[in-house]
Amino acid sequence: MNTPNFKAVVVLTTWPANRDATSLGETLVTEGLAACVNVLPEMRSVYRWRGRIENETERQLVIKTAASRVDALRERLAQLHPYEVPEFLVFAASGGSEGYLGWMGESLEL
Repeated sequence: MNTPNFKAVVVLTTWPANRDATSLGETLVTEGLAACVNVLPEMRSVYRWRGRIENETERQLVIKTAASRVDALRERLAQLHPYEVPEFLVFAASGGSEGYLGWMGESLEL
């Protein structure tokens, strides 16, 4: 495989535990916005919202994609997400293996 000519990123978002996070992941992969979405087990999130401390059960989603897909991913998550202000954090991925990055590029049709 050749060295991919795209920048890989990892996007984090949370999702309510009582909603189907796997279905969201499948949608993002099917639509070509993500190469892979990891749905982590339920966790507790404590945060401040509108002046109150909230304590909710959520799932963390780890989304692997290309930097060129981030804007479209952000827009699509805003459409699908039940939260008024969903988590959307983007981290540059560096040092990935050539094989994995090649697979990402193929999955995203880059």
